[in-house]
Amino acid sequence: MSVLAQDKSEQFEKAKQLRANDKFTESLAAFEELLKNDSANVEYLHNTAYLLCKIGNRKTAEAERQKYFRQAEYLSKKAIALNNNSADAHYTYALALGRISENAGSKQKIANAKLIKTEAEAAIRLNPKHAGAYHVLGRWHRTVAGFSGFEKLMINTLFGGVPVGGSYDKAIECFAKAVENEPGYILHIYELAASYHERGNKNDDLYAKAWLTKAVTLPLRSEDDKATLTKCNELLKELE
Repeated sequence: MSVLAQDKSEQFEKAKQLRANDKFTESLAAFEELLKNDSANVEYLHNTAYLLCKIGNRKTAEAERQKYFRQAEYLSKKAIALNNNSADAHYTYALALGRISENAGSKQKIANAKLIKTEAEAAIRLNPKHAGAYHVLGRWHRTVAGFSGFEKLMINTLFGGVPVGGSYDKAIECFAKAVENEPGYILHIYELAASYHERGNKNDDLYAKAWLTKAVTLPLRSEDDKATLTKCNELLKELE
């Protein structure tokens, strides 16, 4: 290994470690530096896209949030063009689109819906244990299941029907797979509990409470986990 290659390898490992330790800003700076020297490296591209989604989600101004998410979308598409078999690239593309859609108008939300599902499912085909992709797909199913009558009318007008598969049952199935493959991540468990609560079948709130009770005992790994813990406690209080 050349000295330059060794330096890049060390920088890559450092950038990944920073990401693992929730030091997203420092990790993003490290990955952006790596991209300056190798803009066609798929690993650098999808890691940078992921970090842009995470950091963007912590911003409060919507215009700033969208700037991060759009950049993540661009880098993910570039990574897929370079390697269509990268599960992580398909995942970050779906993640970025999902973030873009969260506060979008109905027309854009619906336009993105089919592509989010396609990309999340592609990531799962390539890596059947990809917890993040299952999480995104779970969010997709719950979102589509919760579309308003007006949004469903728009879907019928623009696309000829509601995308196949949106249901609370499918959302619960996907979040359960995310928990199975990444059991210590509080956000997966919160979303699973929330999906049970939103479905509203008999005993669903009991299932939701059971999962939330488990979630609040987990060690917190990041600032995002602390925010999710607050949501868990709020939902538990609502279910009392």
